[in-house]
Amino acid sequence: MGEDLAFWLAYLTNGKHLAFYASFRFTILAAVFGALLALVFGLLGAMARNSRFAPLRWLGAIYTLMVRGIPDVLFFLFFPLAFEQAVEWTWALSACPADARTGTGWPPCAAANWFLSTTEYLILACVSLGIIFGAFTANVIHGAMRAVPRGQLEAARAYGMSDFQVLTRIHIRQMWIYALPGLSNVWLLLIKATSLLSLLQINDIVWWAGQLGSPNFLPQAGLVHGDWRWAYYTLLFVFYILVTLASEQVFRRLTAWARRGMPLEA
Repeated sequence: MGEDLAFWLAYLTNGKHLAFYASFRFTILAAVFGALLALVFGLLGAMARNSRFAPLRWLGAIYTLMVRGIPDVLFFLFFPLAFEQAVEWTWALSACPADARTGTGWPPCAAANWFLSTTEYLILACVSLGIIFGAFTANVIHGAMRAVPRGQLEAARAYGMSDFQVLTRIHIRQMWIYALPGLSNVWLLLIKATSLLSLLQINDIVWWAGQLGSPNFLPQAGLVHGDWRWAYYTLLFVFYILVTLASEQVFRRLTAWARRGMPLEA
């Protein structure tokens, strides 16, 4: 019994497991900052779609339709790669000789090579998540803004409010009650999408679960354990379920906040 306990304590507190525990911060940070960016892009996209200026309406419609129609994995990989290569090409214009820029190699020369750190990849991942789910958020907010009774807006204008005051104090304030159910779904979809972080060379919880769960051999001890990936993936399953339950509680409180001052349903 004592030997088994010592083994598990040593096994679960070794360096790799401590790195695994620390990698949960990447998932949490990507979810939180990705959601904040998605909310910003969503509000801008929804206001563009509701704009009186036709080009802005077209731009908002193109953003929501195009991004929602592209598979998440494809866009998640495309944006960071395109941004990285755009930066390298910009550097190459000044750092590389002209003959190097006409070749087929990439980057054009070693001086233009950009080695991204985990933090930089995480920032690009947050922006990618924000752009992708900002389109879904924009669609939800657009529908919610159209659901606000027109009489409320006309009454606000009759009291002498400007268009900006009507938008910020009445329209956006009242649309949250209609938007929150849809936004909760977008948030949960974003949470699930954080499992793609390992595609951007980020050693996140999914990557570590695959590494730690694979059969482990040590020269001096032989087989330490067999294929334990099922156990690590079960742990991730429980983690995402707990995040979902916590999210439901948060959105329930947000809905109660949004209903303050609203007429009670019959």
